[in-house]
Amino acid sequence: MSRYLLDKFLYTVDRDPELVERYREDPAGTVEWWEAEMANRILNCTSDERSTWLEFTEDERRALREHDHVTLFQMGAHPFLTLTLFIAMFERDHGPLEYQKAYGKAMEHITLPYPDITT
Repeated sequence: MSRYLLDKFLYTVDRDPELVERYREDPAGTVEWWEAEMANRILNCTSDERSTWLEFTEDERRALREHDHVTLFQMGAHPFLTLTLFIAMFERDHGPLEYQKAYGKAMEHITLPYPDITT
């Protein structure tokens, strides 16, 4: 499992409005494309430098495909990254703060100590 790769996915998708929409409409296709094309690019690097070893586990792929922020948090993905991305994708479907409250309610069963989210 790679918390780095999960966070990198959430971070890069959230910063591109077209990717946000693509991930909302086609999560499986977006995850597959992103893993093949973006996962091994060096973050914030302008050249075509790449690493070769980063890939999601099947559990990570499933959680990303299903927009499962609870499982992503339990895997160590940073909750601010999932919250900001998921707000961009789903807040429009709800009234003011309804999505944020539902996001928190879905995680209220998780107790201390929380998963390590250090990066």
